[in-house]
Amino acid sequence: MTAQKMEKALFGTNGVRGVVGEDMTPALSLKIGMALGSEVRGTVAVGRDTRTSGESLGAALKAGLMACGCDVLDVGILPTPALQFLVRGRCKGGAMITASHNPPQYNGVKVIAEDGTEMGDEDTVRIEQRILHDRYTHVTWQQVGTEMRSPALVEEYIRGILQQFPADMARDLIVAVDPGSGAGAHTTPAILSRLGCRALTINATLDGTFPGRLPEPSPEGLKDLAALVTAAKAAFGAAHDGDADRTVFIDDQGRYVEENKEFALIAQSLCRERKGILVMPVSTSTLVEEIARSCGCEVEYTPVGSIYVARRMIELQAQGAKVVMGGEGNGGLIYPRHQFCRDGAMTAATMAWILVATGKPLSTLIDQLPQYTMIKEKISTPYSHAVLKNLDAVFAEERLDRTDGLKIIRDHAWALVRASGTEPLIRIMVESNRREIAEDLCREVREAVETALRSAEKSQSS
Repeated sequence: MTAQKMEKALFGTNGVRGVVGEDMTPALSLKIGMALGSEVRGTVAVGRDTRTSGESLGAALKAGLMACGCDVLDVGILPTPALQFLVRGRCKGGAMITASHNPPQYNGVKVIAEDGTEMGDEDTVRIEQRILHDRYTHVTWQQVGTEMRSPALVEEYIRGILQQFPADMARDLIVAVDPGSGAGAHTTPAILSRLGCRALTINATLDGTFPGRLPEPSPEGLKDLAALVTAAKAAFGAAHDGDADRTVFIDDQGRYVEENKEFALIAQSLCRERKGILVMPVSTSTLVEEIARSCGCEVEYTPVGSIYVARRMIELQAQGAKVVMGGEGNGGLIYPRHQFCRDGAMTAATMAWILVATGKPLSTLIDQLPQYTMIKEKISTPYSHAVLKNLDAVFAEERLDRTDGLKIIRDHAWALVRASGTEPLIRIMVESNRREIAEDLCREVREAVETALRSAEKSQSS
């Protein structure tokens, strides 16, 4: 059964986010800490990415946790998947201070469940209700929690990835890494080096102003990485977002690898080794499904958001199904043999393993994949839900999928319109195996969205 999203007032697809000093403040972080501490009893691990506001927001969150009786394990600056790895079997939950791919003025909080996955909707809604109604369970002075700092625990995460691969498997493979001055700066280069790679770095200092590029690893922002790859004759370049739960690649020719092609290539390699199910959101390219089915694997779709993918993977595995992998077509891939969350360093290491195993350049492997055209657009608006409601009527006679937003399915093409879970905007995704069909459908959907938006704006102003 496909998971369904619950409406949330504060938490989006990946936690609470906002502009620091406006939407995201120490006062809100304190409330999140008190709400989480009221729901969870025991030790809570707290980590952060490199953002300049992380320390102050973290201090407020930790104060809230301790005020409600929780002990805090502060693991310092580290990737989100590292925090998730450390929570499992050690803590009752976790909280990561990060805004992931958002610009430096943003920050936020991702809440981690005891099993290391991002907290599910039902538990998140309970936390929200405590915040919205100021309903906290404070303890007496004898029961206030304590704080312990253990930044060196990140070594356990590094070893956890290394254990997934043969020792020294990628000896002398040249790779270039761009952590974007984010949380992966001290982990991914170390992991690749210990696998035998010669790891070259750019933007590998911890700096929350993100001086080299923005946290979102875009084609424009990775031009310096591409130049390093070609100059050093590297096998590939790997780049992270701010909290290093995603990885995107530059191939050996200096070309940006579209994330769905990355997903398809890694899926192809894993599906050839073992058969089972791939789990991914409805926003994923048909390319991944085509590759999976050609290798004898099945596909299940979920709403957009890694938590829905991860939880469905866990459910399937509990039912006795073999789950090969999961993830999103944004470089956020999930490896059940490692852990049920997106992991950027694990993805970079997996790419090194693929290149060593195949003996082929990344550019060749990518060019051998079936070709699809995907177009992505976004429209800023605070009225996204009203727009989607109006849009539903426009395409009522079409074949529709309402798993998340509105997906219009046609022969050889599809379009997805959904409200962003992290920003006040509508996202449009269109795909076809023929560029002209994709462009025509995108134009049709964009015009319908703009008409629906004008109608929504008119309704709000009247």
